[in-house]
Amino acid sequence: MATGAVAAVAVVDQSGKSATVAQAPAADHARLPSPAAGSVPVQPKASAPAGSVEQVSAKVLPSVVKLQIETGQGREEGSGIVLSEDGLILTNNHVVAAAARGAGSQGPLAAQDSPGGQFPGLPRGMYPGGQFPGDDQYSPDGPSARNSGRAAGAMRATVTMSDGRTVPFTVVGTDPDDDIAVVKAQNVSGLTPIAIGSSKDLKVGQNVVAVGSPLGLQGTVTTGIISALDRPVATGDEQSGQHSVMSAIQTDAAINPGNSGGALVDMNGDLIGVNSAIASLGGGQGSQGGGQAGSIGLGFAIPVDQAKRIADELVSTGTVQHASLGVQLSGNDSNGAAVAGVVAGGPAAVAGLPDGAVITKVDSQVIDGADALVAAVRSKAPGDTVTLTYEDPSGASRTVDVTLGQVQA
Repeated sequence: MATGAVAAVAVVDQSGKSATVAQAPAADHARLPSPAAGSVPVQPKASAPAGSVEQVSAKVLPSVVKLQIETGQGREEGSGIVLSEDGLILTNNHVVAAAARGAGSQGPLAAQDSPGGQFPGLPRGMYPGGQFPGDDQYSPDGPSARNSGRAAGAMRATVTMSDGRTVPFTVVGTDPDDDIAVVKAQNVSGLTPIAIGSSKDLKVGQNVVAVGSPLGLQGTVTTGIISALDRPVATGDEQSGQHSVMSAIQTDAAINPGNSGGALVDMNGDLIGVNSAIASLGGGQGSQGGGQAGSIGLGFAIPVDQAKRIADELVSTGTVQHASLGVQLSGNDSNGAAVAGVVAGGPAAVAGLPDGAVITKVDSQVIDGADALVAAVRSKAPGDTVTLTYEDPSGASRTVDVTLGQVQA
């Protein structure tokens, strides 16, 4: 990765103000010493008091791994969550996007890197908690000296378990739209799958624990609370111009580059979210943007109900079906998501939603703009039925039940 590169997205609120959500510049990490090769964090005692952070850590740490992708240009690192004893691992798409392209062309362990060390097509918008530039940034001689034995264009994708074992992984499937991926650790058995919780009944103020590998430091545990729910986080890929939005869990637990793909758990040690992004102060691209790249207490996680549904589809079919409401939205949102047009024959049209409606709720979730509506629909599956609260063109408040359709390829 080019030194100082920053990827940015926005967290959108009702007032239209936004905070930059950015991947930390590689140069910011130059003073941190490299973790010792093969080092394993000391595990907490399983006999810790019930409901304590120590007990949660003891339960969760064996189920969170570090993912690495090494190329002739350097190394990228992120986190992953063990789903099965035989090595299925949940992570973010942006953590393993390069390995996914390698699997589709030259096999799972080889791919072509693009000039300057940027992986071609790598989503750059939403991964602030995401890829960490790896230990090569700590070498006084730079990545070329540290990786002189690796041929240009070659790539090696590995996963390091909590006990220090390192094995190759292959990509099972990816969903760039939702930033979810599933990979498979090779030739392993007896891993400890994480306990899957639910994001349905989460409460603001609830205590949580984040586990991952920030800055490559595997087995790092941080604590905080759920700061907000259903936070629409606008994301984008600068290279393709594609725009997407996720409905995120907001937390003040410290999340930094390298945490992406790691676990956000409740105080039972059950998975409630996949850590994916952080907000930072300031804006602008590049090392001169003036923003703070580390954690400022604004982290975002993909809710586990959404992540697990997508992971199950990737494992069973290799693809993901996305929900569709069948409306076109106006940018003139004041008190909700303004519908500029209803797609003929689509789910909203079939349900009777009129052109010019302003959607203010999806089920019990308040909708304060277009991004919030997109995020709410994206969190659902095709075939789900939602209750829309809206104002019709006359200003009257109404409700309608809509069975969501499927986005057509």
